[in-house]
Amino acid sequence: MAIVSTQSHHQVRNMVVGRYLTDATAAAITITTGFKPRYVKVVNNTSRDWYQWFEGMAAGSAHKTVAAGTGTSITTLGITVAEDGFTIGLDTDINVINEQLSFVAEG
Repeated sequence: MAIVSTQSHHQVRNMVVGRYLTDATAAAITITTGFKPRYVKVVNNTSRDWYQWFEGMAAGSAHKTVAAGTGTSITTLGITVAEDGFTIGLDTDINVINEQLSFVAEG
């Protein structure tokens, strides 16, 4: 049996923490951080559902956990990272009108 391990060693040079509340029509939410995140976590404070994305994951994916504790990996409507921030997809457990989101991104 072979064990394959991949990791990168970087000092955390950039970090952003914030909150977002929308009362508009549901849409993907773009957060500009000024750097390319290597880790992103988004929490819906209202429903207590959350998801996170790690460097190396595909665009639109995330590891998602709902308030009941059930976890899954999603491949669409998750988090997409860009050179200067990230986009929160239209996952209906996370991105909900009139519910507050908190996020942290490290790069």
